[in-house]
Amino acid sequence: MDDSYGPDPTTAPPSAHRITTPVTGDLLRGALDLERTARGGLLPHRLPARARAQSGGDEQVAQAESQPAGVRVVFRTRATAVELEVLRTVVGYRGVPAPPDGAYDLHVDGEPAGRATASGGDRVTVDLAEGGRETVRGPVCRVRFDGLPGREKTVEIWLPYTETAELFALRTDAPVAAVEPDGRRVWLHHGSSISHGAAADSSATAWPALAAAAGGVELVNLGLGGSALLDPFTARTLRDTPAELISVKLGINVVNRDLMRLRAFGPAVHGFLDTIREGHPTTPLLVISPILCPAQEETPGPAAPDIRDGRVEFTALGDPAETALGKLTLRVVREELARIVAERAAEDPALHYLDGRMLYGEADFAELPLPDRLHPDAAAHRRMGERFGAYAFGPGGPFAGAGGGS
Repeated sequence: MDDSYGPDPTTAPPSAHRITTPVTGDLLRGALDLERTARGGLLPHRLPARARAQSGGDEQVAQAESQPAGVRVVFRTRATAVELEVLRTVVGYRGVPAPPDGAYDLHVDGEPAGRATASGGDRVTVDLAEGGRETVRGPVCRVRFDGLPGREKTVEIWLPYTETAELFALRTDAPVAAVEPDGRRVWLHHGSSISHGAAADSSATAWPALAAAAGGVELVNLGLGGSALLDPFTARTLRDTPAELISVKLGINVVNRDLMRLRAFGPAVHGFLDTIREGHPTTPLLVISPILCPAQEETPGPAAPDIRDGRVEFTALGDPAETALGKLTLRVVREELARIVAERAAEDPALHYLDGRMLYGEADFAELPLPDRLHPDAAAHRRMGERFGAYAFGPGGPFAGAGGGS
């Protein structure tokens, strides 16, 4: 075990960079809270401290919200080489091959300009059968990008959605400066692991990020893998976060966690939307139902991972006959969400509904099947981002030219 946290000499060779800039809050976008760690780093959170405290210590929530999906390091500079000093935490599962290193995507003036990965860091191995976990400590490393244009430019480094990233410093060959807000509308999106980014190539190529780029808006991604469960603390976070546009993609985690029955689901959705509306009474609010997932269209949860030959596939364990007793399937959830939104929209004209199968449906499944029977692959993410962008931000869409008073 290595308990040192200095730069790893095998991954961070001596640099000719002369300027070291600590990563501070004014260089970050997309995070809702920042934690100064005991090791001196800055850890972005996507749930505020109060919400984290109310999650009951749930490890899934803690892992998901600390993975910086959609969080970016943003600055102006003339630098031609940039290094980000970071300590990552990677979670893997016993019996399953180690996940690939998370992608750090570089954008220059809004355009993709490179991708790199980090090494070192802490590795956590979870035993799904026994429930235990083992942590092996590792060093800080530097994620490096070379060959940037020497002109003044805006640089964004999109952090990975697959691993926690504790940030320390930027090392550059020219000064950096924080970027003032540019007036773009803020789109606040909440959803499950698919919104979080699962199976996309990177945070910047997950469907919400691609849709945000198409719509010319600033994304705050509150996709929480395995944790889109209509939790009141999540609703209050959405309520209290400034935004001109809001969407919530609901249902899949409630089904695959077998969390509630139909009797509880409807009132929980109403309460979730009521809470959001307390802080955003007239903001365009789009409710999105689950995309197609054949394993759970007519079969209730719970869903369980099935590990075979080092691959993970998800299987629904419920009995379809139990839907008569109120168990939820994706079909039932879509019907209930459509009904609720239609009823509320009579008095809330800024409330809208989108059937998730418009983003990924039967024809898409035939062409781009879900690799683990639950999550779309990178190509499907691109398709979903394009479709959502055209629907939501296009002419007549719920987010087209919306001002959105909060």
